[in-house]
Amino acid sequence: MIQPPAPVLHVVLVEPQIPPNTGNIARLCAATRCHLILVGALGFALDAASLRRAGLDYWEAVSWEHLPDWETLAARMPPRSFHLLTTRAQRPYTHMPVAPADYLVFGKETAGLPASLLEAYPDQCYTIPMQEPRVRSLNLSSAVALVLYAALSRVAPFAHPPPGAPRD
Repeated sequence: MIQPPAPVLHVVLVEPQIPPNTGNIARLCAATRCHLILVGALGFALDAASLRRAGLDYWEAVSWEHLPDWETLAARMPPRSFHLLTTRAQRPYTHMPVAPADYLVFGKETAGLPASLLEAYPDQCYTIPMQEPRVRSLNLSSAVALVLYAALSRVAPFAHPPPGAPRD
Protein backbone atom coordinates (compact mmCIF):
# COMPACT_ATOMS: atom_id res chain seq x y z
CA MET A 1 0.00 0.00 0.00
CA ILE A 2 1.32 3.43 -0.94
CA GLN A 3 1.28 5.97 1.87
CA PRO A 4 -0.12 9.37 0.91
CA PRO A 5 2.34 12.24 1.29
CA ALA A 6 2.40 14.03 4.63
CA PRO A 7 0.22 17.14 4.61
CA VAL A 8 2.06 20.36 3.87
CA LEU A 9 -0.06 22.22 6.44
CA HIS A 10 -2.92 21.52 8.83
CA VAL A 11 -6.13 23.57 8.92
CA VAL A 12 -7.83 23.53 12.31
CA LEU A 13 -11.45 24.62 12.79
CA VAL A 14 -12.42 25.04 16.43
CA GLU A 15 -16.16 24.39 16.85
CA PRO A 16 -17.29 25.20 13.30
CA GLN A 17 -21.03 25.80 13.11
CA ILE A 18 -22.01 26.28 9.48
CA PRO A 19 -21.89 23.10 7.36
CA PRO A 20 -21.32 24.78 3.96
CA ASN A 21 -18.32 26.70 5.34
CA THR A 22 -16.79 23.46 6.56
CA GLY A 23 -17.60 21.84 3.22
CA ASN A 24 -15.83 24.65 1.34
CA ILE A 25 -12.82 24.38 3.64
CA ALA A 26 -12.74 20.59 3.26
CA ARG A 27 -12.71 21.01 -0.53
CA LEU A 28 -9.87 23.51 -0.16
CA CYS A 29 -7.92 21.03 1.99
CA ALA A 30 -8.48 18.26 -0.56
CA ALA A 31 -7.28 20.49 -3.39
CA THR A 32 -4.13 21.50 -1.52
CA ARG A 33 -3.46 18.15 0.21
CA CYS A 34 -3.66 19.81 3.59
CA HIS A 35 -5.06 18.00 6.62
CA LEU A 36 -8.32 19.27 8.14
CA ILE A 37 -8.86 18.97 11.88
CA LEU A 38 -12.27 19.71 13.38
CA VAL A 39 -12.08 20.39 17.11
CA GLY A 40 -14.83 20.32 19.73
CA ALA A 41 -18.60 20.55 19.36
CA LEU A 42 -19.75 20.95 15.77
CA GLY A 43 -22.83 22.72 14.47
CA PHE A 44 -23.66 19.73 12.27
CA ALA A 45 -23.54 15.94 12.22
CA LEU A 46 -20.69 13.95 10.67
CA ASP A 47 -22.86 11.31 8.97
CA ALA A 48 -22.63 10.87 5.19
CA ALA A 49 -25.91 12.69 4.41
CA SER A 50 -24.94 15.70 6.54
CA LEU A 51 -21.52 15.90 4.93
CA ARG A 52 -23.11 15.86 1.45
CA ARG A 53 -25.42 18.69 2.54
CA ALA A 54 -22.30 20.56 3.71
CA GLY A 55 -21.48 20.92 0.04
CA LEU A 56 -18.91 18.22 -0.50
CA ASP A 57 -19.72 14.91 -2.10
CA TYR A 58 -16.16 13.59 -2.15
CA TRP A 59 -15.08 13.53 1.49
CA GLU A 60 -12.99 10.45 0.67
CA ALA A 61 -10.50 12.84 -1.00
CA VAL A 62 -10.13 14.86 2.22
CA SER A 63 -7.59 14.03 4.91
CA TRP A 64 -9.50 14.94 8.06
CA GLU A 65 -10.29 14.05 11.64
CA HIS A 66 -12.48 15.22 14.50
CA LEU A 67 -10.94 15.72 17.95
CA PRO A 68 -12.96 16.22 21.14
CA ASP A 69 -11.19 19.35 22.39
CA TRP A 70 -8.25 21.75 22.09
CA GLU A 71 -6.27 19.93 24.78
CA THR A 72 -6.24 16.73 22.72
CA LEU A 73 -4.86 18.61 19.73
CA ALA A 74 -2.38 20.69 21.76
CA ALA A 75 -0.93 17.54 23.36
CA ARG A 76 0.26 16.29 19.96
CA MET A 77 1.36 19.56 18.33
CA PRO A 78 4.98 20.63 18.56
CA PRO A 79 5.37 23.90 20.52
CA ARG A 80 5.02 27.04 18.43
CA SER A 81 3.88 25.05 15.38
CA PHE A 82 0.45 26.66 15.34
CA HIS A 83 -0.86 30.07 14.37
CA LEU A 84 -4.14 31.46 15.72
CA LEU A 85 -6.18 33.61 13.33
CA THR A 86 -8.39 36.18 15.01
CA THR A 87 -9.90 39.61 14.54
CA ARG A 88 -8.54 40.45 18.01
CA ALA A 89 -4.87 40.57 16.97
CA GLN A 90 -2.80 43.34 15.46
CA ARG A 91 -0.14 41.47 13.48
CA PRO A 92 -1.16 40.56 9.94
CA TYR A 93 -1.14 36.94 8.79
CA THR A 94 1.60 37.86 6.31
CA HIS A 95 3.99 38.08 9.30
CA MET A 96 3.40 34.46 10.40
CA PRO A 97 6.64 32.48 10.57
CA VAL A 98 4.96 29.54 8.84
CA ALA A 99 6.85 26.28 8.29
CA PRO A 100 5.89 22.95 6.71
CA ALA A 101 3.45 20.89 8.82
CA ASP A 102 2.32 23.95 10.84
CA TYR A 103 -1.26 24.33 12.06
CA LEU A 104 -3.47 27.26 10.97
CA VAL A 105 -6.18 27.61 13.63
CA PHE A 106 -9.53 29.32 13.04
CA GLY A 107 -12.49 29.79 15.39
CA LYS A 108 -16.20 29.33 14.97
CA GLU A 109 -18.14 31.66 12.73
CA THR A 110 -20.11 33.46 15.45
CA ALA A 111 -17.43 34.06 18.07
CA GLY A 112 -13.99 33.21 16.72
CA LEU A 113 -11.46 31.56 18.98
CA PRO A 114 -11.98 31.53 22.76
CA ALA A 115 -10.34 34.44 24.61
CA SER A 116 -8.59 31.96 26.91
CA LEU A 117 -6.77 30.47 23.93
CA LEU A 118 -5.74 33.87 22.56
CA GLU A 119 -4.54 34.96 25.99
CA ALA A 120 -2.51 31.76 26.44
CA TYR A 121 -0.66 32.25 23.13
CA PRO A 122 -0.48 36.00 22.39
CA ASP A 123 2.71 35.66 20.33
CA GLN A 124 0.99 33.23 17.98
CA CYS A 125 -2.04 35.40 17.11
CA TYR A 126 -2.49 36.94 13.66
CA THR A 127 -5.23 38.77 11.82
CA ILE A 128 -6.45 39.52 8.31
CA PRO A 129 -6.29 43.31 8.04
CA MET A 130 -9.38 45.05 6.72
CA GLN A 131 -9.68 48.61 5.48
CA GLU A 132 -13.33 49.12 6.41
CA PRO A 133 -13.82 49.27 10.22
CA ARG A 134 -17.55 48.50 9.93
CA VAL A 135 -16.71 45.02 8.61
CA ARG A 136 -16.00 42.79 11.62
CA SER A 137 -14.62 39.77 9.79
CA LEU A 138 -14.55 37.75 6.61
CA ASN A 139 -16.54 34.59 5.99
CA LEU A 140 -14.68 31.66 7.58
CA SER A 141 -14.12 29.77 4.33
CA SER A 142 -12.84 32.96 2.64
CA ALA A 143 -10.48 33.63 5.55
CA VAL A 144 -9.12 30.08 5.48
CA ALA A 145 -8.57 30.22 1.72
CA LEU A 146 -6.73 33.52 1.89
CA VAL A 147 -4.43 32.52 4.77
CA LEU A 148 -3.86 28.95 3.56
CA TYR A 149 -2.81 29.92 0.04
CA ALA A 150 -0.53 32.66 1.38
CA ALA A 151 1.10 30.15 3.74
CA LEU A 152 1.42 27.52 1.02
CA SER A 153 3.09 30.01 -1.31
CA ARG A 154 5.84 30.36 1.31
CA VAL A 155 6.34 26.73 2.34
CA ALA A 156 5.45 24.74 -0.79
CA PRO A 157 4.96 26.82 -3.93
CA PHE A 158 2.66 25.10 -6.39
CA ALA A 159 4.15 23.71 -9.55
CA HIS A 160 2.32 24.69 -12.69
CA PRO A 161 0.57 21.77 -14.41
CA PRO A 162 2.22 20.64 -17.63
CA PRO A 163 0.69 22.01 -20.84
CA GLY A 164 -2.34 20.01 -21.88
CA ALA A 165 -2.90 18.49 -18.43
CA PRO A 166 -6.63 17.92 -17.77
CA ARG A 167 -8.28 20.46 -15.45
CA ASP A 168 -11.85 20.75 -14.28
